[in-house]
Amino acid sequence: MDMDMMSSGVSTRGNRVRELRENKLMTQAQLARKAKVALRTIHSVEKGMNCRMDTKRKILLALGLRFEDKDHVFPRPSSFAADGNRGDPSMPPPSTPHSF
Repeated sequence: MDMDMMSSGVSTRGNRVRELRENKLMTQAQLARKAKVALRTIHSVEKGMNCRMDTKRKILLALGLRFEDKDHVFPRPSSFAADGNRGDPSMPPPSTPHSF
């Protein structure tokens, strides 16, 4: 992966697709064609909407990246997770008292 492209901070919208696309001087339409996805998919992804893993793979490859780079382009949310463990997958879920 080109580390120069990846070193300039995370997008405020949840992923770095727009930043990386613009670094490659590609339009949204060009990326959509190269990734073989709909243009509205690129619009949605760049706005921070979630997408399927296969769509992420197609976008990554179209940007000249590897699938292994997905966490750099599509970072996982670092805010509090629904289970209260701040999104850390190594943390067990909090215990809940049982009422009988």
